[in-house]
Amino acid sequence: MWGLKLFSTKDGVKEVVPRLADTEAEVQNLVEGAMEVTLGARFLASEYSTGPVHGGRIDSLGLDENGSPVIVEYKRATDPGVLSQGLFYMAWLVDHRQEFHALVRERLGAAAVAQVMWNAPRLICVAGDYTRYDLHAVREHRRSIDLVRYRLYGKGLVALETVASVAAQPKMAVRVRRGNAGGAASRSSPAGAMVGLVAAVDEVLLGLGADVTKIERKQYDAYQRLRNFACLTSRQDKLLVYLKVAPDAVDLVPGFTRDVRGLGHHGTGDLEVQLRSEKDLERAVELFRLSYAVA
Repeated sequence: MWGLKLFSTKDGVKEVVPRLADTEAEVQNLVEGAMEVTLGARFLASEYSTGPVHGGRIDSLGLDENGSPVIVEYKRATDPGVLSQGLFYMAWLVDHRQEFHALVRERLGAAAVAQVMWNAPRLICVAGDYTRYDLHAVREHRRSIDLVRYRLYGKGLVALETVASVAAQPKMAVRVRRGNAGGAASRSSPAGAMVGLVAAVDEVLLGLGADVTKIERKQYDAYQRLRNFACLTSRQDKLLVYLKVAPDAVDLVPGFTRDVRGLGHHGTGDLEVQLRSEKDLERAVELFRLSYAVA
């Protein structure tokens, strides 16, 4: 059930009634035309054939911001088979990695192939609605799955709502190791303080919403809804968090926030936030919320 109400204030206040697309292809064209903006994934292919033996066509293939392969399946309204169909194609994709690598090389270049990560390929379903059985099945499955509900408003407006989201790996906060006779870092030591700060940041980012998932990569941890909204990486004396917040929209503070547009860094986002203490974390929470809101 769609709970959002949209009103137009032009010539009085009138409700803009949501509607479903006339065809499944209309939804597919909308998303594929702006996949990086809507889903945080670079578009690779449409109606991709899985060959004569498998006998199917994947609606859309993409590569997300963290290098995870993405399958997108669309349904105009409610279809109890959308999840099973998507998982059917996911099994094919995992068994045809070299074919996917060849597609990435053809569309995005050799450098993109080196970034492909197979530990958490994603299935994104975009449909008019889902059954209670779909929502339950997602929670029980081990794959990374997002169920996204869409609605069209008037002319030229589309809304996407994530109604269920799970990551392949469990959300686990970093635990602080207590000091002991063996010399483990205590919280009062510099190393222990950084471990504690990582745990605190992790708790805040995961706590922003039930739809937040954490993706662990070698160079950084990504926190995402449909798209990344924060990427966390550690340095010896500080943590760096990269956010999807326009640097021009905030007052930059030397030593705390920095515009990194055009500068190379791990993860995604144009605003760098430097955290050295839990006091810095308290200052950063509102920036985290801003980035979460636009993801």
